[in-house]
Amino acid sequence: IHTFQGAVRRFDFHIRTDRIVFIDDYAHHPRELSAAIESIKALYTDKKITAVFQPHLYSRTRDFAQEFADSLSLLDDVILLDIYPAREEPIEGVSSQIIFDKITSAQKLLCTKQELTDLLRNKDVEVLVTFGAGDIDRLLPEIEQVLKEKYLSGSK
Repeated sequence: IHTFQGAVRRFDFHIRTDRIVFIDDYAHHPRELSAAIESIKALYTDKKITAVFQPHLYSRTRDFAQEFADSLSLLDDVILLDIYPAREEPIEGVSSQIIFDKITSAQKLLCTKQELTDLLRNKDVEVLVTFGAGDIDRLLPEIEQVLKEKYLSGSK
């Protein structure tokens, strides 16, 4: 048991310093998101929490748009990526926009995966968490590098 390091992509800390925290979590259902967000908020009560969420599946996005929005509205700052379709074809009228429109957080952005790292270079973050079951995990090394350059290289 002493060697068990936890489940991969469940509250994985990539960076944890006084200046910047970067966590990745596989949460892709509204209840999972709420639980993870509440835990992060309890750990970092005095920090701004920014999350990047990649919805997973068109049908899940359609069926739980309000619940996703309610969960994400618990955050200080939300960056919403395009839906990761996995095994589904697009559903007419279903996009990340239907979640985005229901989020009540004052700070919210829609963004593509390709735009994300540039956006993070220009955004002030204290605690950043990435959520999703799609391919968001492929962006983790680049996100980590951007955060290290920005906050840990002595430039800020």
